[in-house]
Amino acid sequence: MGAITILPTFLSANKLLVFVCLIVLSLKEGYATAEAESHTIHVASLLPSSVCTPPATAKGLDKKSSLQVIHKHGPCSQPHEEKANIPTHAQILLLDEVRVKSIHSKLAKNLGSVNVMKKDAAANLPAKDGSVVGSGNYIVTMGLGTPKKNLRLIFDTGSDITWTQCQPCLRSCYKQQDPIFSPSSSSTYSNVSCSSAACTSLNSATGNSPGCSSSTCVYGIQYGDSSFSIGLFAKEKLTLTSNVVFDNFLFGCGQNNQGLFGGAAGLLGLGRNKLSFPSQTAIKFKKIFSYCLPSSPSSTGFLKFGNDGLSKSVKFTTLSTISGGESFYGITIIAMSVGGKKLSISASILAAGGAIIDSGTVITRLPPTAYSALRSAFRKQMNQYPMAKPLSILDTCYDFSKYSTVSIPKISLFFEKGVEVPIDARGILYVNSILQVCLAFAGNTNDFDVLIYGNTQQKTLEVVYDGTRRMIGFRIGGCT
Repeated sequence: MGAITILPTFLSANKLLVFVCLIVLSLKEGYATAEAESHTIHVASLLPSSVCTPPATAKGLDKKSSLQVIHKHGPCSQPHEEKANIPTHAQILLLDEVRVKSIHSKLAKNLGSVNVMKKDAAANLPAKDGSVVGSGNYIVTMGLGTPKKNLRLIFDTGSDITWTQCQPCLRSCYKQQDPIFSPSSSSTYSNVSCSSAACTSLNSATGNSPGCSSSTCVYGIQYGDSSFSIGLFAKEKLTLTSNVVFDNFLFGCGQNNQGLFGGAAGLLGLGRNKLSFPSQTAIKFKKIFSYCLPSSPSSTGFLKFGNDGLSKSVKFTTLSTISGGESFYGITIIAMSVGGKKLSISASILAAGGAIIDSGTVITRLPPTAYSALRSAFRKQMNQYPMAKPLSILDTCYDFSKYSTVSIPKISLFFEKGVEVPIDARGILYVNSILQVCLAFAGNTNDFDVLIYGNTQQKTLEVVYDGTRRMIGFRIGGCT
């Protein structure tokens, strides 16, 4: 009764009932709004699983043009890596920083910019391809040769040329999980001549002029972490699935290879150059492919080519070209929101250095002005949780050890054509341990460095690349 006595004494019983109902409705609306603007996460679900649990849909992938995507260091990778060979999160983030620096360096050099960070050792690493294979997290299995040999390849939208290690290893080959491909054992292998147009095209695909050995074209590609592959440029039968086979596919047959490739046999280049896989298969697939990156290393996603079975719920925005980086997939981000509220960031800041989407960069890199606004809003809505020490490039981390569930604000990216892409809860956080769970975004050195939409923030989305129509699309819940 004490609670009622504070109400105005002139309220009748009916009016009092209405008054109380309004308060209850107001509270419910408040709770609903708060719930709509945040994710509730069971802390235990943030811990990695040692068991591979692919979604039910993985068993029913379209056999015509779909491949299963697995995390190269997760339990779905067979045979599973020795624990000692799996990099720490600090090492992964360091490699990721090197990749980003090399992309920025390549673009700055191509543009003739004076803003190349000459004092930064990472930026001065060779950046011929603008990427670091060591940070490529996701792999698919394809067949090469006759008879077919299955090979696990890292797929990368930031690279163009496809290559694999080949026998004989004239100088060195790193350790891989599949048997090294032997051209002499395939009836469909042939070398590309030095005088061919395909050989000349290597310059734009790799950043290096091709060589020549006994009239055979020689390719060389070096990545931002000093990993490299050198060998013969060749043609071979490539088997995507049992029903989809490509003859005379151009690829690099690497006889001298070194680097951090995590046991993969090589790389599948999904960039925009005419030697990339989408360009070489354009007659069949019209430069259309899509992928869904799994929510965790213990699950699987897919990489699909062509538009068969493409969902009508995909929302498309414009694909652009970055000056000096024609192989990258350019995008235009016009706004961001945290907890349902758009941040006060001008579109000109987000567009200052251009933006790309990249399957091989782990952490999304924002202009520092934009990142500062994002971090401030995120920290404000997370002030009930104790902060933890930074993890490498990630400076906003929390200790969740005393909680069974936590509530984190939702984050969305907004693109041209009115497309909003909400980030999955597992794409907002980067988990080192329950004692150190971090906001999975970082800032660039300055506002004029290219913005990079990384793979952590792409988790569970189906991302659709349509090179012919120059569009890129997103579908929520793409892996299921």
